[in-house]
Amino acid sequence: MQSSDTVSALQEQVRQAIAERRPLLPRGGGSKDWLDPDPARSRGAQRLDMRAHSGIVSYEPSELYVTARAGTPLLELEELLARQGQCLPCDPPRFARDGRSATVGGMLASGLSGPGRLSVGAVRDFVLGASLLSGRAEILRFGGQVMKNVAGFDVSRLLAGSMGSLGAILDVSLKVLPQPRAQATLGFEMDQRRAIEQVNQWCARPLPISASAWFAHAGGGERLYLRLRGARAAVEAACSALGGERLDPQRADALWTGVRDQESDWFAPSWEAEAPEALWRIAVPSLTPALDLPGHWLVEWGGALRWLRSDADAGAIREAAARAGGHATRFRGGDAAVPVFTPPAPVLQGIHRRVKSSFDPHGLFPDCFGLS
Repeated sequence: MQSSDTVSALQEQVRQAIAERRPLLPRGGGSKDWLDPDPARSRGAQRLDMRAHSGIVSYEPSELYVTARAGTPLLELEELLARQGQCLPCDPPRFARDGRSATVGGMLASGLSGPGRLSVGAVRDFVLGASLLSGRAEILRFGGQVMKNVAGFDVSRLLAGSMGSLGAILDVSLKVLPQPRAQATLGFEMDQRRAIEQVNQWCARPLPISASAWFAHAGGGERLYLRLRGARAAVEAACSALGGERLDPQRADALWTGVRDQESDWFAPSWEAEAPEALWRIAVPSLTPALDLPGHWLVEWGGALRWLRSDADAGAIREAAARAGGHATRFRGGDAAVPVFTPPAPVLQGIHRRVKSSFDPHGLFPDCFGLS
């Protein structure tokens, strides 16, 4: 089926849903299904399968942008960029055991970034433009393919993290960057408190720090890992200045892939079908001291992102995150009755409802906070 035929079929499915008042669920490869804010609603919804709407629309390596359809496997896009010595520097996670079920549309809809978020920004910062199939069965286009084309409200970036609540993402144009010329990973023995302080001090210096991760190993020992990326001379100078244990490239790649896609041993218990602990994703200001919550911790982004495996009360976890000026997401596992996302404050809830109603007046698509 040609892409134009695929889009027409998707539009017709939305029109039928409007006529029948039937909910819709945009879905790619299903690599992030556990983030569904309203599983009961989704079970009764008709799937809007985006996988057939796949392929690279345009790619200009010299202009540092690529446009891909929503159903394009993320791995396929990354392989294309790698052949030209380029990459998606924020390390968007795949969370896919087969490596190919994660899609470009799911990357944007979830808005999740990997270890590279520390140095280069989030997925939304690389979005140049996007097109959307709205709840009116209209095709809406926002932004474009260059950095200077945005006037007024940047709706294309609003789609990052929207979880399909505004409509089905059809395609997205992304800024890409050259792969780093050199990289190295250093390991340091230290506890969580010192690691948070130390990374923030190092990040205040002109060092090519690309990513950080601190966690306690199952066999004992607490270690901070730093990834350095950039010009070869800069990376080597930073290694000499910082010290620590330099990991061999194969071990370093496995470490960062394991953190990005949650394939490392630290995350393994949270993938179990009957996991006794919930995996929480806690976003707080980077200098926030270690939170007084029981469980197992992994700290990324210099302290701004903290993963917690814990069976502690959900209310206590969210309260601790709020006191620190952040929020907590029940990322995977735990009590299914606990909302995945922190319910927004009433003012933000009102804004969210108005924005959603303008794109999806019939309420066909899921609400990213489970409020509909």
